[in-house]
Amino acid sequence: MSKISIFGLGYVGTVSAACFAHNGHKVIGVDKNETKIDIIKNGRSPVIEKGLEPIIADEIRRGRLLTTGDEAYAIMESNISFICVGTPSKPNGSLDLKYIKKVIQEIGKNIADKKTYHIIVVRSTILPGTTEDVIIPILENESGKKAGIDFGVVFNPEFLRESSAVNDFFNPARTVIGAVSKKDFEMVAECYKDINAPLIMTEIRTAEMVKYSDNIFHSLKVCFSNEIGNVCKALGVDSHDVMDIFSQDTKLNLSPVYLKPGFAFGGSCLPKDLRALTYCAKTLDLDLPLINSIIPSNEFQIKNVLQRVLDLGKKRIGVLGFAFKAGTDDLRESPVVKLIELLLGKGFSIKIYDQKVSLAKLFGANKEFIEKKIPHISKLMVEEIDEVLKHSEVVIIGNRSIEFASIFPKLKPEQIVLDLVRITRTIESPAKYDGLCW
Repeated sequence: MSKISIFGLGYVGTVSAACFAHNGHKVIGVDKNETKIDIIKNGRSPVIEKGLEPIIADEIRRGRLLTTGDEAYAIMESNISFICVGTPSKPNGSLDLKYIKKVIQEIGKNIADKKTYHIIVVRSTILPGTTEDVIIPILENESGKKAGIDFGVVFNPEFLRESSAVNDFFNPARTVIGAVSKKDFEMVAECYKDINAPLIMTEIRTAEMVKYSDNIFHSLKVCFSNEIGNVCKALGVDSHDVMDIFSQDTKLNLSPVYLKPGFAFGGSCLPKDLRALTYCAKTLDLDLPLINSIIPSNEFQIKNVLQRVLDLGKKRIGVLGFAFKAGTDDLRESPVVKLIELLLGKGFSIKIYDQKVSLAKLFGANKEFIEKKIPHISKLMVEEIDEVLKHSEVVIIGNRSIEFASIFPKLKPEQIVLDLVRITRTIESPAKYDGLCW
């Protein structure tokens, strides 16, 4: 059993804390946000994630999961610290490292007086070289100790998808650990001893780059399938049939994940990581034509939907689901939010329904974002699907929440459904149905 402290109780930190505790480890979650600490202490989850809250409740009751705002206590009571704080984008696309630097400074100060060997595991997404060129120097300066001798530093990227993060944690394709020494690798590998997946030891910079390679490729797959879908739509071809056949080649085409034509990608990872890598390329005087084209292609898909709505000539719009993905409350860089902003700017009358975001508004995960960043949009939210349907001439389905598949019998012949996600293949409705690119 490892004694683990986890710094940062956002999506990755909360899921990691709960799941490590579930596997028998002693876990201390650390965060400066007292609301998050209190929510977890009460057996609740500060983020909406399928299957997460029961695990938190069980592990709080068993005493294997604790939360605190005291960094010194967490360091002294653990032998491994996972860093899961955010690395958001700056306006120019570069990464803002202020949160991770602050946490690393605190950890460095607190390991200064620690007699035993301590491992710092970075899970936050950072560009190659950041661990060795930024994080280790801060730790050495604050602690007065030497990395690899007095303490260890490892990079362990996470591959957790929002809305399936718990399953992804327990059933990963592989676990990647970037480490300088075998000792550091083995200490971190012990945390994953109950996970049935290959353990890969590699260099720290390689592990940092693996995360970007994954997310950039996922971004590419979304845009690729959407562009294929747009061509299929124009030619009268069912793009989902095309991509279903395409995806059956698992030897060359890799996997069907992300390869469903639909709306733009969003969320806290893909846009941010694309901007960071393209900015990094600029600083190296490198030209990446294909990668540079991904964000414009993604934005085109949003403009494509806007134009489709404008062409309909209707003014009353309903939006079902505006979190970037069903099963989550995350509004960060949601393409549906961007679409709503554009529609508002064109003078449309809009009502919005999303059960998960309504829950977040009541008890926390996205409360600050809703109130400070998009208060004008939050005022358009309603509590019932039927209120949206009653209001709307055009109903836009924005994510794959299963409840949206049941709306079709309720619609009237004069209404139009613009489906951005293909909520179901079988449509029986008096309303006109229009799939985005199928």
